This record gives sequence, C-alpha cells and structure tokens, in this order.
Amino acid sequence: MHVPTVAITNQQSGFRVMPGFNLSLGFAIFYLTLIVLIPLSAVFLKTFTMSWDAFWTAVSSERVVASYKLTFGASLIGAAINAVFGGIVAWVLVRYAFPGKKIINALVDLPFALPTAVAGIALTALYSSNGWIGRYLEPLGIKVAFTPLGVVIALTFIGLPFVVRTVQPVLEEAERELEEAAASLGASHWQTFTRVVFPTILPALLTGFALAFARATGEYGSVIFIAGNLPMVSEITPLMIITKLEQYDYTGATAIATVMLVVSFMLLLTINLLQAWTRKRGTRERK
Repeated sequence: MHVPTVAITNQQSGFRVMPGFNLSLGFAIFYLTLIVLIPLSAVFLKTFTMSWDAFWTAVSSERVVASYKLTFGASLIGAAINAVFGGIVAWVLVRYAFPGKKIINALVDLPFALPTAVAGIALTALYSSNGWIGRYLEPLGIKVAFTPLGVVIALTFIGLPFVVRTVQPVLEEAERELEEAAASLGASHWQTFTRVVFPTILPALLTGFALAFARATGEYGSVIFIAGNLPMVSEITPLMIITKLEQYDYTGATAIATVMLVVSFMLLLTINLLQAWTRKRGTRERK
C-alpha cells in the first residue's frame, strides 16, 4: 500500500517529470520557429519582392507547369502505391513468422539510410536499357530510365518506409480478439478485413500516405539520375529550382518554391483533416 500512497501524494502535490506547460510550450515554439518558420518565412519574403506579373511569369511558364504536373503526379502515384503495398508489407511483418524476417524488416529502412544519390544511380543501373531489369523490359516496349515512369519508381522507393513504419505499430497493437469474434460470428476473411481490420489501420495508412507524398515532392537526389531531366518530359520541379539558382535567378527560384510549399501544405492539410474525421468516425462506431 505504500507505493500507491506515494504516487497519489506526488500527483496531488503537482509533481511533474517534465517542466511546466508554459516553459515546455515556449521551448517548442522557439525550436519550431528557428528550424521551420524562419527558413520558410525567408522564402515567402524573397518572393514578395517580386511584382505580381513577374511572379506569375516565373511560376506559370510552360516548362515549369510541366514540372509541377510530373512532380505532384508522380508523388501521388508513388504514395498511393506505397499505401497499398506498404500496408501489405507491414501486415506480413506483423502477422507472420518466417525465415529471414529480421533481414526484410531491416531492408525496409534502407531508403532512410541510403544516400539518395546512391539510390538514384542504383535504380538507373537496374532500369537502363542495358540494366539487369531494363534489358528485359525494353524489348516489351517498356522504357523506365529517363522517363516519367522512372520518376515514379524512384519516388516509390524512397516513400516505402514511411507507410510501413506508420502502419506496423498499429497492427501490433490491434486487438485480435475482435477478428476472432468476427470469425466466430460467421464473417468471411474479406468481411473481417474490411469491417474490423481496415477501419483500425486507415488513419495510419493516411498518415503514411501523407508522409510519403511530402517526402516525394521534395526529392531530388534519387530522381535526378533516373529521370534524364528532359524538358517538358522528365524534368522535376526541384531541378527547376536548382536551375534557377545556378542562373542566379533567386526570386524565380523562391517563387517556384513558394508554389510547391502552398500546394503541398494544402494537400497535407486535406489528408490530415480526412484522417481526423476517419479516426473520430471509428471512435463513434466502436462506442
């Protein structure tokens, strides 16, 4: 009885392991301001030095618009692919025991640790016309390297860990008794998955999708080699920003970066709102 008494006494006396709310919030805001808000504010402030006509000319040229379509389109496709197959990988790693499981589990994190330039070179070597995989695809009329398809593959590669590592802990904590109860009531495997498992992991899937998409929109190193950087075909927006900087067109570079920031933020905000709605709906259904 002595230990609970001490715990209650500490709680009643206002004891906290961490500092108080005001101090913790102050440190958090200071850190976010220093690391995130100030750099982003510099981008917007530099953009505001341009006139509206100059800004519109910089962000709406045909070449830049083509890079937007490729960057955001390939990022969405890559994130969607990872949402499906990353979820399957997480399911296998959590629900099954098999030889080499620890090795596969470690390989999932490889895109995190591998330098992006190395990933780009490796993918190009694999999918080029004389690569290990590309040599078999090209006779079938499927060209990967130096095409938008290569960009999608590269962005899928770097986004996989975000989905797997987001869904994996949710599956580990899921109550299998609910699945067993559904099966005992005569539910099929598909009904159990769609009505019991999927609603549980959907918020995590949406989070992984958002993280993979955000990571892909700003990716440069792994894409630059396999894309081929053909104007109007396989040129990504980060490359357009680098090109502007190399031409000492700093305002043009920040204008393009501002568009990417705004569009990415709006998409992420939409996904987060959808995730919150899905979680709230699942909570109401469980009640």
